[in-house]
Amino acid sequence: MIVIEPPPSAGRSGHPPLNKRALAQFLRRAIQAVPVHGTVSVMLTDDASIRELNRRFRHKDKATDVLSFPAASEGQSPGRRIAGDLAISLDLAAAQAGRFGHSLDVEVRILMLHGLLHLAGWDHEADHGEMAAREQELRGELDLPMALIERAASAALDVRPRSGASHGSAARMSGASRRRQAR
Repeated sequence: MIVIEPPPSAGRSGHPPLNKRALAQFLRRAIQAVPVHGTVSVMLTDDASIRELNRRFRHKDKATDVLSFPAASEGQSPGRRIAGDLAISLDLAAAQAGRFGHSLDVEVRILMLHGLLHLAGWDHEADHGEMAAREQELRGELDLPMALIERAASAALDVRPRSGASHGSAARMSGASRRRQAR
């Protein structure tokens, strides 16, 4: 399920319209490719909302591009497994899309893939490049440009001033509150 929160008003969001059906199809393909076992909900939101989630669950008072919230595995019925939730800032995604020369739709797909890898248990902050290698492999399979971890690594080498977009790694939070649908 993909939810946009707050709902975009006609022309007021400042972002081009997204094709939720195409994003949902990509999400299904990416879930199988990673693989992630269970359903995944994706909330596409703004910087203010994702900043609040990041502050609340990671104690970092700043907006980030993608957050991952793995579901607790205890107590789930085998037939209705929930893998977790992703939250994506459309504000940062749009800035990053412009910076890297592709559409907002492509950037959201890159962020979904990165978040799905975190839901599957990968952690680029703790491994030795394994998640980066897997993300690069999957982006090839899923026809995506440079992967998120690759971009972060190349940005670290780039000392030119940036447009204000920042990369925030996905959060792995066991036992985090479930956000099943937009308020």
